[in-house]
Amino acid sequence: MTNRKAAVLVAGSWGTALAAVLADNGFDVALWSRNEAQVDEINTHRSNSRYLKEAVLPAGIAATTDMKQAVTGAELVLFVAPSAAMRDVAKQAAPFLDAAAIVVHATKGFESGTYKRMTTVLAEELSLPSDRLVVLSGPSHAEEVVRKLPTTVVVASTSKDAAERAQDAFITNYFRVYTNTDVVGVEVAGAIKNIIALGAGLSDGLGFGDNAKAALLTRGLAEISRLGNAMGANPLTFAGLAGVGDLVVTCTSKHSRNWRAGAMLAEGLSLEDVLGRMGMVVEGVRTTSTARELAQQYGVEMPITEQLYQVLFQQLGPRSAVETLMGRGRTHETEETAGI
Repeated sequence: MTNRKAAVLVAGSWGTALAAVLADNGFDVALWSRNEAQVDEINTHRSNSRYLKEAVLPAGIAATTDMKQAVTGAELVLFVAPSAAMRDVAKQAAPFLDAAAIVVHATKGFESGTYKRMTTVLAEELSLPSDRLVVLSGPSHAEEVVRKLPTTVVVASTSKDAAERAQDAFITNYFRVYTNTDVVGVEVAGAIKNIIALGAGLSDGLGFGDNAKAALLTRGLAEISRLGNAMGANPLTFAGLAGVGDLVVTCTSKHSRNWRAGAMLAEGLSLEDVLGRMGMVVEGVRTTSTARELAQQYGVEMPITEQLYQVLFQQLGPRSAVETLMGRGRTHETEETAGI
């Protein structure tokens, strides 16, 4: 009996970890990358050392630089490209997409300039209705998933059938998957939590302690909820895996790129130096600028986002940003989060 085929685009840390989940679930996985050396390493040594050190990849994964070879015949196509590259990758994949394939993405960010969510970008480039698209999100570090440590995520789609197909494809004895219908809420939460994680790294790097970080997470969740509600999300989503769950794991773990980037900024490094040292995409940096624009567009207050924007792009010192936040005018907590 021939295994089912899945395609994963691209071979970063999260894409590689999810490819391993699919392979463990019986899929023949085509893992696409532009980098020939990376493809050769995956196929020859069963490793992707740049992104997942010491991880041994399942035999069911075959890497390729050929998009046609990767996507043709796949019943599930998973996009894990950085938000800035999503449209280009989708455009390359579109001619080879099977008419019955389910399309899933696991990217946490917005498209710069257009402020569009990733499902919108994919719908446009792949000419697909919303009921063919699924978003996967939740508290999940690639470094732990590839080691088969217990992890729980959510898949969201406007189609119950599409969400359940994705659930069946990914769920294993170490990777539990819940379904949701709130695509907007899951995507907004996944994107904005990266901003708060930058702030958490800054706070920890400055030695502000647990009280400060608890406040940051709590008020950060209020900002996520405020913007999400304005964009049409279900408020209950932000109390779930894609909301508070992902926020906690991203703001409290050194696996988090955004947390590490914030901690480096606290050391006095410039943004350019931080990104150079990271060597990987830090989605929260780009998302901070986009979220600031969305807050203005929807008329919602996002003071943490605003101060992080000032730190990242206007050379405001981190301590000055915290002083500004702490010195804001008095307000009432439940009024600010009304409806959440």
